[in-house]
Parts: sequence; C-alpha cells; structure tokens
Amino acid sequence: MGMKRLNSKSGCAVEVTLSVMGGTWKPIILFHLLHGKKRFSELSKSIGSITQRMLTLQLRELEDAGIVLRTVYAEVPPRVDYELTALGQSLKPVLIAMRTWGTAYAKDRLYDAQPPSWAQLCASDTPHSIPLQ
Repeated sequence: MGMKRLNSKSGCAVEVTLSVMGGTWKPIILFHLLHGKKRFSELSKSIGSITQRMLTLQLRELEDAGIVLRTVYAEVPPRVDYELTALGQSLKPVLIAMRTWGTAYAKDRLYDAQPPSWAQLCASDTPHSIPLQ
C-alpha cells in the first residue's frame, strides 16, 4: 500500500507533511505512540472510537511511510508491537504543537463553562505525561 500523495501539487512542504501524517486518525495514533511501544489492543482502547479496520489501515500507511515500526513476535498467540521510528519521533514537536494549539482553541472557542471529559484525553490517557516543550 503506497502513500496517496507524496509529491506536492502546490510545491508546499506542508502538503507533503499532511500526506504522511494528516487525516483524522494518524495524528492521534502518533500521539499515543509518543509514549512508547504499544500493542494493537492498547492503541485501540486508548483511542476509543476508531474501528479495528481503520486502525489497521492507518498503521499500515504509517509503516509504509517509515513513521511506525511494526514488530511481530513468533509467539502463540501472536504478539505485534507498534512504535515510532526515529523519523516518527521527529514529529513530536509537531504533535505537541497541535495539542497545545487545540487545547487553547477549545478553551477559548468551544467550552462555555466546564470542558467535557474528553478534553484532557491527550494529557491524561497514559501514565506518562508528555511535556509541552
């Protein structure tokens, strides 16, 4: 499975970046993998509303792009881990900036009083906190 768009039609590097990590699910998957290696079921549970089929497709595309490493262990039952490659880790500042911007935008524009329970998902869904730096 190849990337949908690798060559930029507009000549803009942002378009290339979005072709690799854009969309609804890829940034969320990548954000969860910033915390380290995860099994498929862990990713699925931490993201919540993604279907197994969509998670599989998105992980395959990220693997094809060299962003995610998939490790299959010869065990019964089979075990598969996903983690960011060095190239995937290089997206950390982009993902943190997206979280920071989204938090500020939601606070200023979307919440009338109390933020909904999902508002802290990116900050509190795992035991490891990712600093805003």
